[in-house]
Amino acid sequence: MARPEPWQLIAENYPVSVVMQTRFQDIDPNRHLNNVAFAALFENARVRLNRNLRPWADRPRNERSMIAAVTINYLREGQYPDDVEISSGVSRIGRSSYVITQAMFQNGQCIATCDSTIVCRTDGQGKPLRQEVIEELEKMRTNGKP
Repeated sequence: MARPEPWQLIAENYPVSVVMQTRFQDIDPNRHLNNVAFAALFENARVRLNRNLRPWADRPRNERSMIAAVTINYLREGQYPDDVEISSGVSRIGRSSYVITQAMFQNGQCIATCDSTIVCRTDGQGKPLRQEVIEELEKMRTNGKP
C-alpha cells in the first residue's frame, strides 16, 4: 500500500471541509471507529462535495457518475464520541474521470485518507467529461501535487 503524500495530511490543502459526529454504532469491539464507519464518513463528505458541483444538478438524464475505485489508508485509530473533520478536494481530472482526495482529522491529527475515482458514463458507456463540469471540478482542486 502506498503511503499518503505529505500534502494530503494538511487540512488547509483542501477546498471543502465538513465536521461530522461519530456514532456509538461506529465502534468495534476494541472501542475504536471501525473500517465501515470510516468508509461511510468519507462517503458522506464526498457526496457533499459532489453536490457543490452545480452542473451535475442539470446534467443530461442519460449521464451518470459512478465510483470506479476507492482506496482508504487507515493511519491512526479513530475514537468515539469525538467528532471528525473531513477535508475534500479534486486531485486529478482526466478525460472521462476525476479523483476526489480526502483526509479525515480527529483531535488535530490525520487519522485516514481516501482517494475515490469517479467516472462519467453516458448511455452506459464511458464518455468525456463535459467542459462545464471540468470548469467546476477545477474550482475544487486540492493544493497538493498529483
